[in-house]
Amino acid sequence: MSVTSVRLTDDEAALLRSYCALHGVSLSDALKRALIEKIEDEFDLAEYEAAKRRYDENPVSYSLEDIRKELGLK
Repeated sequence: MSVTSVRLTDDEAALLRSYCALHGVSLSDALKRALIEKIEDEFDLAEYEAAKRRYDENPVSYSLEDIRKELGLK
């Protein structure tokens, strides 16, 4: 396991400690969760933008009824 240090101002540290105390989590866990969520959000946005580009290039869509017919479902 590695250790990473983060430099914070006194005000930043107080704010983060207060937040963590309020939510009952350690500062380490809160920072890890926040960074992982940020990475996931950026990944989701990139996937959305790629899907939007593909749709803009070929704007074909299917209704639920079309999909059911295609799959032989009722």
